[in-house]
Amino acid sequence: MLTKKLPLLQSSLVRVSRCASHLAQQQYDVIVVGGGHAGTEAAAAAARVGAKTLLVTQKIHTIGALSCNPSLGGVGKGQLVKEVDALDGLCGRAGDWAGIHFSILNRRKGPAVWGPRAQLDRQRYREFIQAELLSTPRLTVVEGSVEDLLVSEPNPEEPGQHKITGIRLANRSHQIPAHSVVLTTGTFLSGALFVGQTTSPGGRIGDAPSCSGLSDTLRRRLGLRIGRLRTGTPPRIVKDSVDFNLATSHPPDPQPTPFSFLNTHTHCKPEEQLLCYLTLTTPGVERVVQESLHLNCHIQQDTKGPRYCPSIESRVLRFPGRQHQVWLEPEGLTSDLVYPQGLSMTMPPDMQLQLIREIPPLHRAEIHTPGYGVQYDFVCPTQLSPALQVKSTQGLFLAGQINGTTGYEEAAAQGLWAGVNAARQALSMPTLSLSRTESYIGVLIDDLVTRGVTEPYRMFTSRAEFRASLRPDNADLRLTLKGFEEVGCVSPFRYQEAVRVRDALHDALAALQALELSASNWRKKFPDIRISEAKRNMLTGGDLLQYKDITFEMLASVFPECLSPYMEFAQRLKIEAVYRPHCDLQKTEIERIQREENMALPQDLDYFSLPVSLSKEVREILDRVRPSTLGAATRLQGITPAAIVHLLNYVGPGKRKERLRRNKKDQKEETDEELCARNASLPQ
Repeated sequence: MLTKKLPLLQSSLVRVSRCASHLAQQQYDVIVVGGGHAGTEAAAAAARVGAKTLLVTQKIHTIGALSCNPSLGGVGKGQLVKEVDALDGLCGRAGDWAGIHFSILNRRKGPAVWGPRAQLDRQRYREFIQAELLSTPRLTVVEGSVEDLLVSEPNPEEPGQHKITGIRLANRSHQIPAHSVVLTTGTFLSGALFVGQTTSPGGRIGDAPSCSGLSDTLRRRLGLRIGRLRTGTPPRIVKDSVDFNLATSHPPDPQPTPFSFLNTHTHCKPEEQLLCYLTLTTPGVERVVQESLHLNCHIQQDTKGPRYCPSIESRVLRFPGRQHQVWLEPEGLTSDLVYPQGLSMTMPPDMQLQLIREIPPLHRAEIHTPGYGVQYDFVCPTQLSPALQVKSTQGLFLAGQINGTTGYEEAAAQGLWAGVNAARQALSMPTLSLSRTESYIGVLIDDLVTRGVTEPYRMFTSRAEFRASLRPDNADLRLTLKGFEEVGCVSPFRYQEAVRVRDALHDALAALQALELSASNWRKKFPDIRISEAKRNMLTGGDLLQYKDITFEMLASVFPECLSPYMEFAQRLKIEAVYRPHCDLQKTEIERIQREENMALPQDLDYFSLPVSLSKEVREILDRVRPSTLGAATRLQGITPAAIVHLLNYVGPGKRKERLRRNKKDQKEETDEELCARNASLPQ
């Protein structure tokens, strides 16, 4: 089901601009500041929950703009997009509408770590997001720059030292009241742009800088700890100046896989998808980087940059002598520009051109827009609750890069959850949190609020302890039902569809379990499948589906009467069958860790000599921090899920009794030995 609301866009923009003068007369439940990925999801989610919501953005026509890479998803990030969609968010459906090159990353690995990804048409994505927002009930969108927050005395019955009661727009005398405010300022909070030795205020090229009053209020009046991070973007290259014959072409998947659980196909037809291309840097690139360092003030700064999406200057300096990948990606079906992923840079424009032309496919390249760097303020996220509310300030929620993250997907996930909780608080409902055992969104938020950040945070599947059960294919079953029944951010239509899918999968799995044959009979039906001759027990259809070469379609062809009704779920059933044993084991581990989260860890433990499988790095972290409980250990940066399981196995209740018994036995044996020694020393 692809939404078609785009023709309404222009008339909606006119309507919104006219209502701006009446803002001071309105009382809003929620005000969202910023129209990026976090802000759009926050505003839409708050309105879905039932709050009267205002979205304030500097330019309405840049709402939903893809400021950097025109893509969505990837490994870890694709899981976030699927979860945002399962909670009725916007970005998944927008990706299906605007995608021009769909692929599943990590295909060679298990489905749990597959990464749904799409290259996007910038204009289509922006238009879809704007049309969705401007037609959302209870949501008003207005252009403006927020100068300051309205701060008052806190409600004494609730925790917090301050209370936010609205916003003040720049260059306007009036104030706009609200029960909750969500800040999604992205890179605009005291943002500064860097190109070569030139610095100018701003958070994105071509856009005005944010007001300094907002950052000052957060730092001085609210007393929040503020840090500084940096990021960057590559130059945009004129498509006709690129020699694609000198690069390696990478086709999309023949059949695009939609992000949204509501869609069975994408707007872009399979044959209309565009190619991406891969090339490599040369020694000439490293030479230009070295020659331009004295002209590059951004790369010389101490401010933390992104480790996982670094500039080409950082990559060359960290790993001299290596070749680095550069992906040449289209910016749209009709765009005349190419996005060179991997070539983020901040050197002077003339040096950027020199560098680019050292790469074979770009030897005649022309730059349309130079690359640049951005430095911006962020709020240390350990000051937030799991609801993404500032602990010390009632009614203030933060989402996106203001919390120290990087990436559209991380921003969208935070925005949705901050919008949900801002609305719930405004409507006198309790705020909610997501567990890291049930979602990647829960992992993301828990990492931020418990561990903080020292560099821009990016989601990876390795950050999720229970990724075997947090798969892209089952995000709807994990979150949509909860989103409707408990959270209130999911539409009845999506909820009914999720219930239909849940019931059908349940019936299909029951039908598979009812197909029970001996191993020899299964071998007769599928002679090409290598079922061990040693197997003498009965096997169900679910057991057989765990075999690599067996598909649900194959089983349905043999048993059409009971399995053919479930053909639309063929891939999901295959994945479910393969992962069910792992998920059952993982569920046991989840319950066990949850039960024992408050279990005390002995403070005299010698982590370096523990007879368990722990890496040297893990032992060093545990020895240095000495967490008081198992739960505290799980939240330490660098502690793996496997390490927690091994630690629990060693210090668990049963193991403690066993070690105590051994210690008593050892003490008794030592006492007997001492007695024998004394007896031996007595005169005979």
